[in-house]
Amino acid sequence: MGVNPKINNLVRSFRQAAYDILWVVDSGVIVDEGTLTRSVAALTASSPSRSHLIGVIHHVPFALVDGNDFGSQLEAAFLNTNHAKMYIAINTLGVESCVVGKSNLYRRSDVERLNASLAPSRLQVRNGHEPVEGHGLAAFGRFLAEDNMIASAIWHELGLRHDLSCDVARNVIGNMSFLDYVWRRVRWIRVRKHMVLAATILEPFTESVVLCAIAALSCRKIFGISMWIFTLFHFVFWFSVDLDVYSSVGGHGAGHGNKFSFIFSWLARELLALPIFLIAVVGNNITWRGQRYKVMRNGEARVLQGKGH
Repeated sequence: MGVNPKINNLVRSFRQAAYDILWVVDSGVIVDEGTLTRSVAALTASSPSRSHLIGVIHHVPFALVDGNDFGSQLEAAFLNTNHAKMYIAINTLGVESCVVGKSNLYRRSDVERLNASLAPSRLQVRNGHEPVEGHGLAAFGRFLAEDNMIASAIWHELGLRHDLSCDVARNVIGNMSFLDYVWRRVRWIRVRKHMVLAATILEPFTESVVLCAIAALSCRKIFGISMWIFTLFHFVFWFSVDLDVYSSVGGHGAGHGNKFSFIFSWLARELLALPIFLIAVVGNNITWRGQRYKVMRNGEARVLQGKGH
């Protein structure tokens, strides 16, 4: 169907599914008993307004580490604190689509009406907006971030909203080296850069290091507060918030196995965020599952030959 291996893997089961509601869940995800029941109930709940009809139910990812690799620890620290915090905040505000494809429920009949143009369906005929790829799942085969593109299309083309259920998608992280982690973050920043440019540019200003530098300089200039004292209190507060997010989503305290390892991984993740971002924004080529791609407009991708990042 296109360059995206996940879409190619889903096509047959998408066509052969016996019923309309589909649950697309990654093989490394573990959920609690009753997750599907609660999610279907949320998807099919009646609404007094068309603008509040639900088209996607998704779950907050929470990382489970089954190894001691540093990259795995960094990935878990990212997913279970910063990512979970921003993911919940954006979806609580509900001003735009923000969906990760670890565990999603939607209707096949809705997806079959989509063409990945992100133009409202009522305007497409009037504007003659019809991609060559046509409708349905195949229309998303040219994107790498197919999860957010499908969710965005349901939001913008059909006018249906998204909702988080109360359940968590516990994602088992395998062996990941430090460089694996770095290039994974680079990959998805480069994809997001072409999908949501404004949000990507603002991303560093949601990180602790950049905000600390701006606030510390401002407080010293305006109030005469020592930058070192401000920095100390800033990171203690930031870490406390992330600990609360971790325990709220995971159901247990942070660093359930090794607290020192978690603290070190969290601090390394925070300090690495800006350098990784700067590396990511200056390129367009990525490597995913051993294949090289060039990311183009709107998150579309083209297969490249050769190796490297």
